Amino acid sequence: MTTTNYRQALIDKIETSVTQSHIKAGSIETAYLSSGAGQPLILLHGAGAGAVTWYPSIGAISKHFHVIAPDIVGYGESDKPEASYDRAYFSKWLKDFLSALNIPKVHIVGLSQGGAVALQFVLDNPEMVDKLVLVDSGGLGAQPTLAAFLGMIWLNSFPSSLANRFFSRYLLFDPENRDPNHGWYSIDVLKRKGGKNAFKQGRGSAVSEIPKASLRKIQNKTLVIWGESDRLFPVEYGVSSTSEIANAKFLKIKDAGHLPLMDQTDTFNEAVVDFLN
Repeated sequence: MTTTNYRQALIDKIETSVTQSHIKAGSIETAYLSSGAGQPLILLHGAGAGAVTWYPSIGAISKHFHVIAPDIVGYGESDKPEASYDRAYFSKWLKDFLSALNIPKVHIVGLSQGGAVALQFVLDNPEMVDKLVLVDSGGLGAQPTLAAFLGMIWLNSFPSSLANRFFSRYLLFDPENRDPNHGWYSIDVLKRKGGKNAFKQGRGSAVSEIPKASLRKIQNKTLVIWGESDRLFPVEYGVSSTSEIANAKFLKIKDAGHLPLMDQTDTFNEAVVDFLN
């Protein structure tokens, strides 16, 4: 099966009509999925695959919002240039993306590294963000265990089905809860020209700890969601960071790992929609 087919197989699992589009965000050709109508909501995936990571959630959330899920620069079908791939770089790309779509203000839901990008964006452009949802977010001080870190290096340096299976145990409470096409798509994206740039050139800077003084500047209503059994970013970092953000509340999801949208899809989707509504 080709990369396009892996991606399409995940899109076909979304229980609603989805539009696939491209737009120039500054100089970056950016692919994105969109569905639904109403207030715009941006879904930012983590450090792998692309927008199709949100296949379990787009259908449910798009019943209430105009969902836009981009392939973040460096991932998916978007451009993968030589770049710094730090939070400032991703934040500028996101501002250019929203400007290209003529969207002045959005809700943002950020997963893992996407959460760190969302945090930087709201610090840089607070007037452009309504509510914020952080899902097992980077940037809050969590560091993976040595085994998880080695698994991450293995997958991103020598992508293979074996490396993917090994690293999956750190992403999910039950690896069977992830559609296998997501793993295959992740591998194939990494094998493309420039597919490893974000990992090798960013060197983890996008998820480095954001100073607590900066977190205290955030005034947006925020929901911090965490998988109770996250083996990549331990749950205690979600708990402690919530107290630093003025208008934040915390939700722990049982029997879920780093990707609660896959481990406990209904619970996750209901929590996001209830908070944003």
